Amino acid sequence: MRSISRVVGVSINTVTKLLTQAGEACGAYHDATVRNLETRRVQCDEIWSFCYAKQKNVATAKAAPQEAGDVWTWTAIDSDSKLIVSYLVGGRDSQYAIEFMDDVAKRLTNRVQMTTDGYVAYLEAIEGVFGGDIDYAQIVKMYGPGPDDLKGRYSPAECTGTRKRRVEGDPAIEDVSTSYVERQNLTMRMSMRRFTRLTNAFSKKIENHVHMLSLYFVHYNFCRIHSSLKVSPAMAAGVSDTLRDIEWIVELIDTRAQKPGPRGPYKKDNSN
Repeated sequence: MRSISRVVGVSINTVTKLLTQAGEACGAYHDATVRNLETRRVQCDEIWSFCYAKQKNVATAKAAPQEAGDVWTWTAIDSDSKLIVSYLVGGRDSQYAIEFMDDVAKRLTNRVQMTTDGYVAYLEAIEGVFGGDIDYAQIVKMYGPGPDDLKGRYSPAECTGTRKRRVEGDPAIEDVSTSYVERQNLTMRMSMRRFTRLTNAFSKKIENHVHMLSLYFVHYNFCRIHSSLKVSPAMAAGVSDTLRDIEWIVELIDTRAQKPGPRGPYKKDNSN
């Protein structure tokens, strides 16, 4: 952001304000447009990041805001069109799981098959929101100790196998997978520097973190051609009939911005 402000010769506050406006415009557009989806299969997952400081460092951080620490982004993706159906930024507990699933349900028009990992918060949330009107299954990964030569601070445990489990309805077992949503997690980490595990580009304010995600998801859904589909996810899902670009996002900002009114009360000069 500081590099951009130097290149274009404007204040960094101007750059920050523009990105905030972009996030607000994109968030509003996604909320209003990505609805009434005729989706057949949905995969859900959550991805970790942090704001201001990692959770273990919040206690010793200088002037840490209330929202400092771990931040989780919940995502739901259409397995066929690769459209991001819904996203939510916050904690990783049952309250956020219910809020997330409630938003997912409002954007769908038909019964879907849903797959998540084995995280227990999904069970209560999906049952409370969908009831029996869903085909739901979990794919549970089983982990074992990693090889000695790979042991380190950030080395993941070795996945020794998976188990597919029917939870509600009659899901097709061959479609029980979280591969697409987990690949989307990788795309997010590659596309947004603040999602990198070792980074100095992390969000300092939770509001800016949400704005960045809103901008990213609209760009991903509407402006980016998916490599296997050869169209944007929004086009594949029937939400958009054309490929959008950055200029279109700027138009969203301009459309949302309020026209400036007169500065202060108008007084007629009767001195002459």
